[in-house]
Amino acid sequence: MEILITGGAGYIGSHVSHLLIDKGYKITIIDSLITGNKNLIPKKANFIKCDIGNNKKIGNILKRKNFQIVLHFAGLIRVDESVKFPKKYIFNNYRKSKVFIKNCIQNGIKNIIFSSTAAVYGNPKKKSVNENDKLKPLNAYAKSKLMIEKYILSENKKDNLNYIILRYFNVAGADIKMRTGLISKQSTHLIKILSEVASKKKKKLLINGNNYKTIDGTPVRDFIHVSDLADIHFRSMQYLLKNNKSQTFNCGYGIGYSVLSIVKLANKLFSNKINYEFGPRRKGDSEYIVSNSNKFRKIIKWKPKYNNIKIILASAIKWEKKLK
Repeated sequence: MEILITGGAGYIGSHVSHLLIDKGYKITIIDSLITGNKNLIPKKANFIKCDIGNNKKIGNILKRKNFQIVLHFAGLIRVDESVKFPKKYIFNNYRKSKVFIKNCIQNGIKNIIFSSTAAVYGNPKKKSVNENDKLKPLNAYAKSKLMIEKYILSENKKDNLNYIILRYFNVAGADIKMRTGLISKQSTHLIKILSEVASKKKKKLLINGNNYKTIDGTPVRDFIHVSDLADIHFRSMQYLLKNNKSQTFNCGYGIGYSVLSIVKLANKLFSNKINYEFGPRRKGDSEYIVSNSNKFRKIIKWKPKYNNIKIILASAIKWEKKLK
């Protein structure tokens, strides 16, 4: 069986690609390399440089291969950028994905795993959110993801497209074997920037907002190790191919950490002090968002391996120090 992966040169896509090859699967990666990095692609993967919006080229690729399933990661991911350029995100994420998914269906692919986000919940008024809670995206990034979710659901009814939608909470850390990790000079990920400060690549960390109604005034997030998230994709793929039953799952540990508490913990764990300062709130950010992931754990019978914020921090900083 051959698996098609879009965005496999990106942070999460590359981790999933490495895991699937470790499991003995044959994979083809499609990536435009606009935000992805070719160095993150496993050597055993078949790589094709292509934008998912290139309908003709994608169609030719799909005709030549016999893919049973597609794992769709490709897309833009910066919340701050989506606030400034909402049309760019709707076009690149939603419109291109819509064309791509339709192309897949027309070429006989009936199974998709879609990379969505917890940002579709917006700013929930409860301690943890489940998959049935109200969806109120606060920015164009989240809106574009929700639009794709809705399109997939419509194709499920219309063309029997089997799907698993995975709503990521805050993904962090790096591959334990140090084969891949987050590479981005423009990243807005907290733990990425914290790692850059710890590695003396940046002087200080800017914390966006300290006047939220949280324990210390800073936003609260649910961090999940990227290798556990990769395992969730693998297990979701197995489930979908075996059962042909569509699902939407939250992907998090269900533990909330404030931004400031993460910084203070890093200062205790590592020798290099993390200098930080407070800045204004970032437009489009949620105040408090933590997952209820009981549905996935129950249906898939999944147990995390790296459910420890210290492991997440240590792997992220180790990866950052490895980068030139």
